[in-house]
Amino acid sequence: MANPLPLEAEVGVIGAGAMGAGIAQIAAQAGHRVHLFDTRMGATDQATTKIGEALVGLAAKGKLARADADAAIARIVPVHALGDLVSAKLVIEAIAEDLDVKRKLLRELEVVVVPEAILASNTSSLSITALAAGLKHPGRVVGMHFFNPAPVLPLVEVVSGLATRSETAAVVYETAKAWGKVPVHAASTPGFIVNRCARPFYAEALRLLAERAADPATLDAVMREAGGFRMGAFELMDMIGHDVNYAVTQSVFDANYGDRRYAPSLVQRALIDGGRLGRKVGKGFYDGVPVPEADAPSATEPAGPLTLHGEGPLATLLEAWLAARGIGFSRVPVSAWTGIKTPAIELRITDGRTAIHVAAETHQGELAVIDIPAGVPSPGKAPGLAIAFASSASPAARDNAVATLRACGWQPRELRDVPGLWAARTLAMLVNEGADAVSQGVCDEAGADTAMKLGTNWPAGPFEWLQRFGIEALVAVLDHLHATTRNERYRVSPLLQQRLWAQRFVTRR
Repeated sequence: MANPLPLEAEVGVIGAGAMGAGIAQIAAQAGHRVHLFDTRMGATDQATTKIGEALVGLAAKGKLARADADAAIARIVPVHALGDLVSAKLVIEAIAEDLDVKRKLLRELEVVVVPEAILASNTSSLSITALAAGLKHPGRVVGMHFFNPAPVLPLVEVVSGLATRSETAAVVYETAKAWGKVPVHAASTPGFIVNRCARPFYAEALRLLAERAADPATLDAVMREAGGFRMGAFELMDMIGHDVNYAVTQSVFDANYGDRRYAPSLVQRALIDGGRLGRKVGKGFYDGVPVPEADAPSATEPAGPLTLHGEGPLATLLEAWLAARGIGFSRVPVSAWTGIKTPAIELRITDGRTAIHVAAETHQGELAVIDIPAGVPSPGKAPGLAIAFASSASPAARDNAVATLRACGWQPRELRDVPGLWAARTLAMLVNEGADAVSQGVCDEAGADTAMKLGTNWPAGPFEWLQRFGIEALVAVLDHLHATTRNERYRVSPLLQQRLWAQRFVTRR
């Protein structure tokens, strides 16, 4: 096991913007002397002042002893030439996200620092292999990707290129831990872990909007209420900035040679062309910040006797949900579908097909599909649950379905009858992307879960969702989406396919 960088080792930080200043603050608080460099006149002095104000503010709130704050401030030294970093044992660059500019800087650094010094890049998407190419000592180049704001967010992606020595990555990993961060190892592939695995969250929301499933406010409400996400995708894209979000998607798409899973959206492109870049200009999907919708009142009485159909993880979730709320039901464990039946209508958990598709195949007109029950209840608020009706469903059956869901403790959100609704479709894609990342050696399962929860503040990681909802159900959603749309983006990861076959083999023995 490698040791972290010793406290007596000096750290160099290049780039005194928000990210560079945040990294400098972290290293100084950990006890290192930090040399902060920037080519912009006065940038390092301004950054040092802001870091000091931030540390004094933490002390005023009781989160840091004032003596420790003063000591950390004293350890940050603005420097005005790369040559001043000669004694640094770790240099972290946090400059513009431009491959040529970063490579030029690394070549200049190589003749300044000793051969044993580690050169780390805070790049969020550029290839570490490409950054190290042509250097005399490429094995000491590694990615050390912090998330903004660096002093607050815990995740650090430690990214290894083809030439990165394992000892280099191990030292950076242990150093990040010693600095109070949660590091994860990642291979240098487009988007690393977080920016890659997060793409379906935005992409499926944009596709649902393009398919007119609902308006942005309704879809965002579903994501918050049904998925447990702190923000819906449209709110989040408005906050990030559509130019920035689109550029990341485009870079991952290009780096993967046009893989349709990462294709940018014409909907988002139109916003950019129209100057609707999000909150920074006061308009995006919303004009300003969206106002959360008020919860509709819940019914208190079930709309008739209920029968729970199905077996497996989703049926178990439904059974536990109803039992916890004192809702009486009978049980049909061996069934071709999973969901709830009332005397008026069948409420089937979506398998990726539309309600009218299922109705046509089963000759059952009074039918609706409901989403995967992914929401977690919070005090005074019912989790959302998306529902879509077959066009053949009568008004009375529709009213019965809504009343039933409310009586069971959900807040129904009606969507247009699109394949996969929201949670089943999006969570299956997020799981699939995580599985592909593991299959391709980008990270391990624990790293994928940790990275996505800490880097994006998701309520769970892809493999936690896989465990909760079951591989059979999620693969069925992807297979039906692929069959319905003929879009290769919904192809199932080889890792999920192998695990599904292995599970079926064990079950049948």
